[in-house]
Amino acid sequence: MKLDITLEGETLDLTAELLERYNVPGPRYTSYPTAPEWDDAFGPADYERELGESDASGRPLSLYMHLPFCESLCLFCGCNVVIRKNHDTALPYLETLRREIARVARRVDRSRPVVQFHWGGGTPTYFSPAQLEDLFACARGFFTFAPDAEIGVEVDPRVTTPEHLEVLRRLGFNRISMGIQDFNPEVQEAVRRVQPYAETRALYDRCRELGFESINIDLIYGLPLQTPASFGATADRVIGMGPDRVAMFSYAHVPWLKKQQGAVAPLIPLGMDKFQIFRTGIGRFTAAGYRYIGMDHFARPDDELCVAQRDRTLHRNFQGYTTKAGSDLLGMGVSSISGLDRAYAQNHRGLEGYSAAVGRGELPIMRGVRLGDDDVVRRAAISRILCHCVLVKGELESAFGIRFDDYFTAELARLRELERDGLVRLEPDAIRVTTLGRIFLRNVGMVFDRYLARPKDGPVFSKTL
Repeated sequence: MKLDITLEGETLDLTAELLERYNVPGPRYTSYPTAPEWDDAFGPADYERELGESDASGRPLSLYMHLPFCESLCLFCGCNVVIRKNHDTALPYLETLRREIARVARRVDRSRPVVQFHWGGGTPTYFSPAQLEDLFACARGFFTFAPDAEIGVEVDPRVTTPEHLEVLRRLGFNRISMGIQDFNPEVQEAVRRVQPYAETRALYDRCRELGFESINIDLIYGLPLQTPASFGATADRVIGMGPDRVAMFSYAHVPWLKKQQGAVAPLIPLGMDKFQIFRTGIGRFTAAGYRYIGMDHFARPDDELCVAQRDRTLHRNFQGYTTKAGSDLLGMGVSSISGLDRAYAQNHRGLEGYSAAVGRGELPIMRGVRLGDDDVVRRAAISRILCHCVLVKGELESAFGIRFDDYFTAELARLRELERDGLVRLEPDAIRVTTLGRIFLRNVGMVFDRYLARPKDGPVFSKTL
């Protein structure tokens, strides 16, 4: 059965059979190797050694700080969150985080510029404006921010006040990521996140008045009770608001990791029903002039993400697509992840373990991985596919001293199957993702992932669409 989908003016040759073949569990590739391959034996001493190597490189820094607290739990949530109605009980966390910031900073040369800074959650604006101001002053006191640093924060319109926005803007925050997910009241009730449009629009308009340089809106398709018509109405309202970027994430149903998701299982659209919602969203946003970056992101044609993709300088890390390639990501706070040139490391995921480790004077690392030479080559290949939609063989040959066709003989054979299905075009010196293939970017990247064949204990990844 042929499926009617048009992407940026091109009608795609997509069938139900093709969708079924490629809509399989797979990673989002915010890292490679992906988190299930990391080792619990990788600890604080290993991370400290990797920080030393990172420091010797002099690479710029990207800082991420996790503020995990929320007043209530959204049923779709896949994040690491802590539910606390009483805000006072969260105050010790801020002191613990400040101690970790100081400890990490002592291992980093002060001359390395911070080019990107982000607060995520949870709900960062769970904390008061004054508390956030104190926390940011701590970060500023230990690290050197570049004059043009991207400084961003995730906000929940249900708890974010105009005072929050005014303080954030005064502190130098220039990017806002606003969680909406869906404007339909029935969907909001089903996921326990009631968020009226008028309230959200008022907060958005205040962000514009204050001069935030970039506003991103997060949506999720595949939520319980969603239909193509209801999601189309949400997309139309978002387009009317006029954000610079839109992230349209596929709902990741992982009840083996997030037990609360089991409550919505009977109500979520699956298979073809979910795809029709995706088709509606991609059609609405591209018709409105947004460029489809790939996977789950849209941006205005003049946005830095689009420019970076055209210039082939786009990068992907745990914060999604970014223009800050060549920087080392230092994660701080419970469950935060750091990504260095040759290693990934994750902090303790539980509040108790995280706080205890910081209290002992340790870097609160619970697991990580040191990349081998093959990992680095494959990470580069996957990154170029996901970010640039083209993999030039000569670039990897020059960077890593390999003969591409010999190194990736098995992968090229599998890519020929994708070529027959219209997802890629194999050229003598490059692999190009087609317009159809951009919908299945994760699947193209999976060809280069040597860990996927390893046996897993139960399900690990959500489906690719």
